[in-house]
Amino acid sequence: MAKEITAQQVFELLPRRKADSHKGSYGKVMCLAGSARFRGAAAMAAEGALRAGAGLVTLASVEPVIAGVAARTPECVFLPCRQSAEGGVSAQSGKAVLEKVRGMDVLLFGPGLGDSEDTAALLEQLGPSAGCTLVLDADGLNAAAKMEALPRSPGLPLILTPHPGEMARLCGLTTAEVNAGREGIAAGYARAEDCVVVLKGHRTIVAGPGGEVFVNPTGNPGLSRGGSGDILAGMIAGLAAQGLSPLDAAVCGVWLHGAAADQCAKRLGQYGMLPHDIFTDLGTIFAAAER
Repeated sequence: MAKEITAQQVFELLPRRKADSHKGSYGKVMCLAGSARFRGAAAMAAEGALRAGAGLVTLASVEPVIAGVAARTPECVFLPCRQSAEGGVSAQSGKAVLEKVRGMDVLLFGPGLGDSEDTAALLEQLGPSAGCTLVLDADGLNAAAKMEALPRSPGLPLILTPHPGEMARLCGLTTAEVNAGREGIAAGYARAEDCVVVLKGHRTIVAGPGGEVFVNPTGNPGLSRGGSGDILAGMIAGLAAQGLSPLDAAVCGVWLHGAAADQCAKRLGQYGMLPHDIFTDLGTIFAAAER
């Protein structure tokens, strides 16, 4: 039976920031994200990782995406990539990305990349060779669903963040079947694939490879907009980079994401709030935890 995530559980897991520390103390995240069509996804994923506390976040993307993110989030480091015919990152950039990702703690792969042959080829190149924790979201999940086996570095953590439709494609089920058995399907897949599954939706499920299952009580329909999942994936990546276990990073990420959204809804209403508005409320939650 799933355990409900609590505020106490999350605040006990969050790493404390020491006086004698520097940016390298809080982990390095590489976000391979964004395309000409989905530029905002990269911005929200990268900022999510930074706002969750990661020390360094590098965005690997095409120049049109980088230009927009640099204006909004100058704290990012950027790795310009070749652009594919579809406007996403070209598979020809795989070698350059791989050289940089080998020094990272986490690779977040997928937000806004586009469902293309180039995305699939990049995942085949990077997944097994990244040498760090891999977080698959959005088009990374769509690419993985078409492969015989999940592309991953042997013995290293894998975190999947699917919505019900993406979970259905991974499992070979219908979305209705996934929604009818959320806990069991997430738990079974996590055990079978030795990974952490974050099955998003009302009362998001977090399942671990050892049979652990948690349900998240926070969040509201104000999150039902494009971009919410990109922020969540970035937050989970940022927390994992700081040394939390993959399961703990997912548990903390979903609770904090939902709790920030709940506070945001009180300020702006579920109709008026936008995904990026929750960053203000996330900061308020962290400030309260530090007192």
